[in-house]
Amino acid sequence: MSTVVQPCARCGARWAVQSTPMHWCPRCRGVLLSPAPIDAPAERRNYRWVARRPDQRARRNPVTGRTPSRETPRYTQIPRWGLLDPPPRPAAAAPAPLTRLTKWASSLLIATAATFAVAAVAELLRYLLLLRNRTRLIHPAVLVCSDVLVFAAALLALLLALLAAVAVVGWLIDARRLAFQEIGRADPRSVRAVVLGCVIPVVNLLWPGVFLTEIVAGRADPRALRAIRIWWAAWVFGGLVAVAALVWRTADSLQVKADGVLFTAFTDLVAAAVALLTLAMMRAVQERDVRGRSRTERRWLIAVDPAVPVIEPVHPGGRARRAAEESPQDTADDNGAVDREHEEVLAK
Repeated sequence: MSTVVQPCARCGARWAVQSTPMHWCPRCRGVLLSPAPIDAPAERRNYRWVARRPDQRARRNPVTGRTPSRETPRYTQIPRWGLLDPPPRPAAAAPAPLTRLTKWASSLLIATAATFAVAAVAELLRYLLLLRNRTRLIHPAVLVCSDVLVFAAALLALLLALLAAVAVVGWLIDARRLAFQEIGRADPRSVRAVVLGCVIPVVNLLWPGVFLTEIVAGRADPRALRAIRIWWAAWVFGGLVAVAALVWRTADSLQVKADGVLFTAFTDLVAAAVALLTLAMMRAVQERDVRGRSRTERRWLIAVDPAVPVIEPVHPGGRARRAAEESPQDTADDNGAVDREHEEVLAK
């Protein structure tokens, strides 16, 4: 049997070449391609295969009288002729309304802490002016600068604190959604419940800690839970201090008002500390360090004892030791004689 065949361009049949090549397929009268060995590689063929539809034969439509096009088909999707179809990509989720603000949560918290620190310094400067005013008059320009610094710092700090709070609430919603997705569950609390638990006064002293604790409830690493508890205590303490500062401003005594300036400075410092603790807590929940870098796992190795030689070193025996101790000079002479004899042999 001949090993050289001619494939048909229409039906795909392969005809063995006996003597001279043929031009037309005996089966379908299609064009026969050039002779080539059976299963010849592509570089040894002077033709190429073209993908066609299953009904590749040109048939005239009896209704329209038109002949189907012979152009190479162009597929709008992956053919399903036994190929492995990739899984469909999930539709992109609609971005949350607080997504843009959530990305700036860390920067807003740092800016809030810095602004509250400036507000605390402004209150301390105001208190120093009050002390100096007990014995000396203060220039009106100095008082105006002090008032502008106090009110501007307080107003900016409150504005940044509000934006940071909204950003942290958005981060909390996203963190809860991702945490429950990892365990194959949906968040049991709705977005509305989370938002109301974080913005309603007095109630927001309790529920944020509960919402955060639910995120890390199944983790083996206790650092995130410890950070949440520390932040929770600082959050409640900061709320109580803020309420006390508001009540203090209702006093009528000059001395109490002067002491209220110091207490306001203390309140600003507590607010700055709470902002920084909030940032540290967020990074602990995200399993990051204080600087925001990915936390590397610590590997513990079993401590072993110092290396002990398995084979004891060879020591001279008792008879050889006694002989060496009794006649060290003879041993030296014998060694010298042996060396001289060895030198003589080498010289010969």
